Amino acid sequence: MPIDIIGAADLKSTGQLTFDKALQSKVPSFNTVNTPVNDATSLLDPYEIRNMGPSRTLILINGKRKNSSALTYIQTSPGRGESGADISAIPTDAIKRVEILRDGASAQYGSDAIAGVMNIILKDRFDYGSVTVNSGITHKGDGEMIGFSVNNGANFGDKGYVNYTIDMQHTNMANRPGKVDAAAEADANLGFGVSLSTVNAFLAAYPDAKNINASPENSSAKFLVNGAIPISESTEFYYNVAYIYKKVNSFANYRTPYWRDTDFGLLHEAGSPYLGYGPTFEGDLKDYNATVGFRSVSNGWKTDVSFTTGGNHQLYTVNNTLNRGLGASSPISFKPGGFDFTNNIGNIDISKAVGDKLNVAFGSEFRQENFTIIAGDTASYVAGGADSFPGYGANNALTATRYNIGGYADLSYDITKQFLINGTARVEKYSDFGNAFVWKGSTRYKMLDDKLTLRGSVSTGFRAPSLQQINLQIAQASFVPGEGIQTKGLVNNNSPQSRLLGVPKLKAEKSLNYTAGLGVSPTDNFSVTLDYYNIRVKNRIVLSSEIGHTDDPTAPGLDQVLNDNGIVAVSFFVNGIDTRTQGFDFVSSYRSIKVGRGVLGLSLAANYTAQNKALAIKNPPLIAAAGQTVVDQTQLALLLSSRPKSKVIFGGDYRIGKVSLNLNNTVVGPTTFHQSGLSENLDTKFTTRVLTDLGGTVTLLKNVTLAVNAQNIFNVLPQWKFKALNAAGEAELQDPAAVFNYTNLLTFNGRYSTTTYDGSQFSQLGATFVASLKVTF
Repeated sequence: MPIDIIGAADLKSTGQLTFDKALQSKVPSFNTVNTPVNDATSLLDPYEIRNMGPSRTLILINGKRKNSSALTYIQTSPGRGESGADISAIPTDAIKRVEILRDGASAQYGSDAIAGVMNIILKDRFDYGSVTVNSGITHKGDGEMIGFSVNNGANFGDKGYVNYTIDMQHTNMANRPGKVDAAAEADANLGFGVSLSTVNAFLAAYPDAKNINASPENSSAKFLVNGAIPISESTEFYYNVAYIYKKVNSFANYRTPYWRDTDFGLLHEAGSPYLGYGPTFEGDLKDYNATVGFRSVSNGWKTDVSFTTGGNHQLYTVNNTLNRGLGASSPISFKPGGFDFTNNIGNIDISKAVGDKLNVAFGSEFRQENFTIIAGDTASYVAGGADSFPGYGANNALTATRYNIGGYADLSYDITKQFLINGTARVEKYSDFGNAFVWKGSTRYKMLDDKLTLRGSVSTGFRAPSLQQINLQIAQASFVPGEGIQTKGLVNNNSPQSRLLGVPKLKAEKSLNYTAGLGVSPTDNFSVTLDYYNIRVKNRIVLSSEIGHTDDPTAPGLDQVLNDNGIVAVSFFVNGIDTRTQGFDFVSSYRSIKVGRGVLGLSLAANYTAQNKALAIKNPPLIAAAGQTVVDQTQLALLLSSRPKSKVIFGGDYRIGKVSLNLNNTVVGPTTFHQSGLSENLDTKFTTRVLTDLGGTVTLLKNVTLAVNAQNIFNVLPQWKFKALNAAGEAELQDPAAVFNYTNLLTFNGRYSTTTYDGSQFSQLGATFVASLKVTF
């Protein structure tokens, strides 16, 4: 099976302060990026493997399932309509290694393992304690970072241990505002329709319209402990517990005085000029997971019995804004509510080697999940709600619960010493949507004294609709190019409104995965792997595009249903698309090369997406008959082309005496997007860019090490351009007025200087410098 193994030293060498961003620098098939102004999305950035979305990679901690986030991404960002585990919650200093299985694994692990499995192995037996202090800053002099981490522990006898990590981090806001285009701002079609003189008067003093975007201020405190206690010669009790608290302070788009012509005297001092206001969005996140269990060996039978619990709790605060519907009686601080998700999981896994050739394994899992929508205070949602982020209404608050039970059996047989075959089957029963049966067959053949390995697999998989996707129902403010900030409705899949629109109840996604690969290891120091993957997902769950009135008197049905039920425009979750994703993963390394008095190591790794294609779009009949679709061009682009088509990482490290140097070049391939409001004849394309990271480590004293990293040292920023899809698009690009129009639509009249409102394929912060001092004891 294709497995990436990333050690603790590899993660630390990136200089990144969070685990997810360290993986971005090390694993070509893994992608994550911060998005500029996206409300709760700022609490945890979306990530994905093989362009499959965050919910199709299963996250394990020491082999046990980690809880999902309570948040569902509903803004126009990667991962829209999905939830993923908060991997940024895991302190890097607590990690021994990371194992990424790039293969469908639903038969072994159950739901969510369509794209692969990430198993985070925690530090166990204690070697030494360490204290690390780190700090950093961007080339603009903002985004200052300060951090403190302690890793320590103790051993008990030959097998017992405890290993714990405490990690504190704070990062200040980094701001990358653009210069606002006054002419566009004064254009009724593009912006606010006020006089040019009015706009110029404000922009003369505030060319960026006081907008704040890029990276929010955030603080985190992370605690993790991992341990084991021998009970007897053949049995051990093991445990791990993790808790994180995260605070994020971000901003909504600034409300200029010609956009919001009054604050009713609530947000500025009497006698001072009214200059508009900038709503804040503040998030408080708590995430925890814990596992206890027993491992034993008796007569060759290995038994592992465990219980895991986990949860993610998010509450939001909106300040420096008001509820315009309440006028002068509005508060200026709101508690708009939040979300909570918890799970409890029981596992039993049993295995035995039967003779020299046969290995058998079987087991069962029981999982219970709860999802809660927490209502906001009344003023946050009545009369239009808080300006920038309306709260969750009491009528939308709910708690949903479900359980599932599953079982699997696995057989591995060595036909010869070189030829292995493996088969796995799994059954699952869910309380809320039904049953699932999946299987996997794989094989491996070694040749040339194990220097060449051929491997392949065929598997089916499934992903159960999450409780969030089944039950989420909210009103959400979003920026719509050319139309400003609009509040949209999201009705849950079980609602009467969904049934009236002909939206069926959600069912599980199903996948069919094919992989084939080879590994070459001519020497102990040199290895190469190449793997092909083909993943077909049927009934993929999406958050639909907005469905609204057609204003076509001849359109059958839809307008009448919307009018009769007081629906202006809605989105909903639906099994809306079938997709196929094909690509290649390449990983090579050449270690321990003697160069002069030092040792050189080289690595080259790449991911290439050969195809990410929609096979079918499944519109409910009422919506299809009205000429609308649940997956429009924007949603298609988010699903299929908004992540890099290719990513190549070429790295080298050189160690000589007490000094080590590392150089990393990441070629971030192109992405294609289609923003809402853009002509159907055009796309936007983010072009291929090369990011260069340079780092060095020096041992100052026997137990003191200084590391310095310059990330994106050449200050490479995202670049995008319009791409014509046909002759009509080519004609539009020859029209300066059209280009002006679309450019200002996608950058909110210039507020977003280096990227469009909807983000890009890598960070817009440019060069960042980080230093850390580590003391071991």
